[in-house]
Amino acid sequence: MNTIITIGRQFGSGGREIGEKVAEHFGIKCYDKELLIRAAKESGLCEEMLQNHDERPTNSFLYNLVMDTYSFGYNASAFIDMPISHRVFLALFDAIKKIADEGPCVIVGRCADYALEEYSNCLSLFIYGDEASRVKRIMAKYDLTESKARDMIVKKDKQRQSYYNYYSSKKWGRADSYDLCINSSILGIAGTVELIQQFIEDFEKRP
Repeated sequence: MNTIITIGRQFGSGGREIGEKVAEHFGIKCYDKELLIRAAKESGLCEEMLQNHDERPTNSFLYNLVMDTYSFGYNASAFIDMPISHRVFLALFDAIKKIADEGPCVIVGRCADYALEEYSNCLSLFIYGDEASRVKRIMAKYDLTESKARDMIVKKDKQRQSYYNYYSSKKWGRADSYDLCINSSILGIAGTVELIQQFIEDFEKRP
């Protein structure tokens, strides 16, 4: 087993759980929130800061303002070197590459597929699901009403989409951004995990 698997996911699709089960099957590590701890340790940024900016897009107006100030040669000492969200992204980007260099693993979210796009042993997956099953899952997981679960899904997906589209050169959730897209509502968690296992095994057999 030499493959690194990255998983992008719609909120409520079970992407993280699927990632954990795939990692368990192959006896490798799965990184989700663990990635934040690792990035905090290696970058010197505090973990709370990473959590607050986790998969959230930077304020592009502020970023452009800071960059413009530099490019015009003004005294920029009143500005932070970079928006915090940008520093957080770079810390995660570095941590993702270091983790991938250590060997096969599963990495959930955080533009990992973009960070590792030059790695020939990387497979990028996207897990999505129909709205009804995602709403049901979120209602059960967070003990929410149907309308609150739906609102949470819309907000989280919008956040992830903005983050991915801002930092990567690809489009979140679009088939041509990934190696494989799977609707987890059709096969369920267990069936989706089996499909991914087969896909990885076939990928490993290629010449």
